Amino acid sequence: MEKKLVKIGEAAKLLGTSPDTLRKWEVTGELLPKRKTKGGTRYYDVAELQNLGDSDAPTVCYARVSSHDQKEDLQRQQDMLEAYCAAKGWRTEVITDLGSGMNYRKKGLNKLLEMILRKQVKRLVLTHKDRLLRFGAELVFALCEVQDIEIIIIHKGEQPRFEEELAKDVLEIITEFSARLYGSRSHKSKQFMDKLNEAANELSKQDAPRPQD
Repeated sequence: MEKKLVKIGEAAKLLGTSPDTLRKWEVTGELLPKRKTKGGTRYYDVAELQNLGDSDAPTVCYARVSSHDQKEDLQRQQDMLEAYCAAKGWRTEVITDLGSGMNYRKKGLNKLLEMILRKQVKRLVLTHKDRLLRFGAELVFALCEVQDIEIIIIHKGEQPRFEEELAKDVLEIITEFSARLYGSRSHKSKQFMDKLNEAANELSKQDAPRPQD
C-alpha cells in the first residue's frame, strides 16, 4: 500500500504546530520528513504523524509580557525556557504573547489552550506562574491535569516588579472601560486617564527598590 505523504503545511496542521517548528525539529533531528525534493519541498508520512504518541508530543514553553517596551524581557524569558528544556533534552515549541495577563483572548494563549484540549502537549513550562494569566491560571492547570500534561514553573517566587506590571494590567482594563463609558476621544475620558496614569506612575515609584544606606 502506497504511503500518503503531505507537505509541511498540512503536516504542521495535523500536529497542531507551525511549519517553522517542523523545520526546527528537522535541524535538531527530532522529526525528519519522509522525503525532501531538490527544491527543498518536504513531505511527511501521514500514518507516521498520526501514530505519534503522547511521549512524542512536544514540551510547550509559554512566555508573555504586557507591553511593547518589555520585548527584552520577553526575549529573556524565551532564552531561559529554551536553555532549561535543552538541558533536559526535551523537544520544545515556544509560544509567545504580547498583552495583559488579564486578557484571555491573546493569540498565543488561544493556541496553547487548543493544543492542551487536543492533548498535543507533553508538558507546559513557564518562568513564572503569572506569565500565563494574572488570574485564572489554575483553570488552565486543571485542564492540563485532566489531560495528564505536566506543568513546570521554573521560578516559584513572585516575579520582580510584580506590582508595577499589575498596575499596568489594571490600568488597561480601566482604560477600556473609560473609553466605552465616555468615548475614547472625549475630554472627560482623557482627564480621567491622565489621573490614572499619574496614580500608576506613583505606584511604580513606591514599588521601585530603594538604594541601601
